Amino acid sequence: MNNNPHTGSNFDDFLKEEGIYEECSATAIKRVLARQLALEMKQLSITKTEMAVRMHTSRAQLDRLLNPSKTGVSLETMQRAASVVGRQLRIELI
Repeated sequence: MNNNPHTGSNFDDFLKEEGIYEECSATAIKRVLARQLALEMKQLSITKTEMAVRMHTSRAQLDRLLNPSKTGVSLETMQRAASVVGRQLRIELI
């Protein structure tokens, strides 16, 4: 516990007070996922077109997956993308 009298609530508390905690959390998670997928694609020299073909999806769907601000992507799509780059998708409640 911080004994500084000038310290207020934490940032999560602020976001909750503003009613945007869930939205911000989803966006943060999506940004991390999109960055990780893009990095794996680069390391494996997989183009977006090739990635979409391997995922059995459209290039537009892949673009939505790689767009950090688009949080409405299905778990199935995320799982397929992870599989294509040789990774596993792990989701947990904490």
